[in-house]
This record gives sequence, structure tokens and C-alpha cells, in this order.
Amino acid sequence: MPTKKFKPGESGNKAGRPPGIKDRRVELRELLRPHAADLMQTAVNLALSGDQAALRMCLDRICPTIKATAEPVETGIPTTGSLAEQGQAIFKAAAKGKISSDEASSLMSILAGQIRIEEATNLDNRIKALEERIEKKGGRI
Repeated sequence: MPTKKFKPGESGNKAGRPPGIKDRRVELRELLRPHAADLMQTAVNLALSGDQAALRMCLDRICPTIKATAEPVETGIPTTGSLAEQGQAIFKAAAKGKISSDEASSLMSILAGQIRIEEATNLDNRIKALEERIEKKGGRI
């Protein structure tokens, strides 16, 4: 196991940003703040006169893009069997129109995450087993 080079709370970059220095974005916001009302009115005027970029910006502020909700969905897809079988069930459900392609994509992403977890767990178990075998042989391979 690697040793820690730095103590907790100690920076790994000694030449990094000094304490108290503001982020550039914060500085720019502070410069714009006194002019916010005028800038917004100009953007509105440009949008009303047909400037597509200004119109898009104004509409994005008024009515932001709707994001997917995290509501549970009953898919009827089995959660048992191998991960490959579960993936095949998701694919078939999407192909038959039982679930949307967005739902299928989300489910496949979850399944892919589960696969990565299982791969890491299996690899960890194999490494531990090898280390135990080496230890029983007195450190000889």
C-alpha cells in the first residue's frame, strides 16, 4: 500500500494559489454586478429586435431545459440472471417499445456500472488470494 506523501490539510502544490486570492470568475461577476439591470435590458431589447442569440439566452433564463425526473419506473425487466441476460432483456424491451430509448440507455448505464463494480471486486479477490498464497509460501513466488 502506498504511503501518503502529505499530511491531511497539507497542500500537494506548495506553489499553488495563495490563500485569499479570488477566482477570476468571481472578480468578473463583481465587475458586472453594478451593470446587471442595464445589461439584462440590452439583452431583452436585442432579443425583441430579432437577435437569435439574445433571444435564446433570454428564453433559457425564463424557461430552462426540462431535466429528467428521478421517478421510479416499473419496467417488467428481470433483475435476476447474469448481467449479460439483464442487458439482453433491456435491449429487447426497448426494441419492442416496452420502454423508451432514454430509459433503456439509463438502465444500460446502471448495468455497466454494476459490471465495473463486479470486475473490480473480482480483481480485488484474486489479488488477495494471490497475496495469501505468497504469504503462505514465506514470501516466495
